[in-house]
Amino acid sequence: MEGVRDPQAIQTHHLRPEERKTSPTATLCRPCHDQVHALFTNEELRESFDTVAALRDADRLQAYLGWIRTTDKLRIDTRTSDHVRGRE
Repeated sequence: MEGVRDPQAIQTHHLRPEERKTSPTATLCRPCHDQVHALFTNEELRESFDTVAALRDADRLQAYLGWIRTTDKLRIDTRTSDHVRGRE
């Protein structure tokens, strides 16, 4: 389908975004990767969520992870949080 981003596409997430050349990586589906960056600033990712376990356990991701495990949607939109936009 034209204009629909493949939700099964796999992307590489740099666990320390500002250190891309040396950062360990994790493989995430596109919607999960988008959601991580919608909920956390690069600073937060670098300082507090630089492992897969830390991301998996993050309170802000729990509702999303519960939902994404059960959805069969082909189109998943992500909205950047007010927290990341600096509006909190």
